[in-house]
Amino acid sequence: MSFLKNIFSIFKKRELIFSERYKESEDVYTFLFEKENDLTWKAGQHGLFSITHKKIKNPTRPFSVASAPSENSVKITMKINDNPSEFKKAMLELKQGMKVSMSGPVGGFYLKENSPSLLIAGGIGITPFRSIVKQLNAEGTVIEKPIHLIYMDSKKSYLFKDELDGIANNTSISVIYLDSRDDLHQEIDKFTNLYKNNGKYFVAGPKSMVHSISTYLQNNDISKQNIKKDAFYGYK
Repeated sequence: MSFLKNIFSIFKKRELIFSERYKESEDVYTFLFEKENDLTWKAGQHGLFSITHKKIKNPTRPFSVASAPSENSVKITMKINDNPSEFKKAMLELKQGMKVSMSGPVGGFYLKENSPSLLIAGGIGITPFRSIVKQLNAEGTVIEKPIHLIYMDSKKSYLFKDELDGIANNTSISVIYLDSRDDLHQEIDKFTNLYKNNGKYFVAGPKSMVHSISTYLQNNDISKQNIKKDAFYGYK
């Protein structure tokens, strides 16, 4: 059923009006778009965003929606280096009132049941988790099962840190910031030792990191069915 929902969602295209952009860190930008009243998504899902104001070779890219459904804008956050792709150059050209097209939202990367959950973010992979924890906070949901967010970033830039800390202070969601793979494995081991396959495991970040952590979890006897992956493919 979820597969069919995704198929139907892909064909739902709408135009989003650009509001503003700002820098999150040295090479990370956030783009905000106006949110229409009938637009919603499950926190953690992504959309397919298309450039429409000019012709480029690859005009469509997937991005996690970093804003929560309860917020009044559509937020996407991306890395843009000194040699950006045509797509990202076109994103930087957006002026207030210009439009992009969005298909979706799609994907099964969201909390579905009240289980102990370990959320593992690598770098820009924090974006779907910002949406997830922001929505839980907005709903005032009583969190009966533990939710642990581990944010791994070797550069220690930690996007959305103030927001995440604020949510952790107001809820029972715990947030840990790491810059070492060894420390990450230790934190994963703590959780798996406690909850094993009674827990759910969500991993988002660069493709190599998602693969590595998924393999590590499976080597620790965590079933594939309990691991949700959201790989960011490092588009320029």
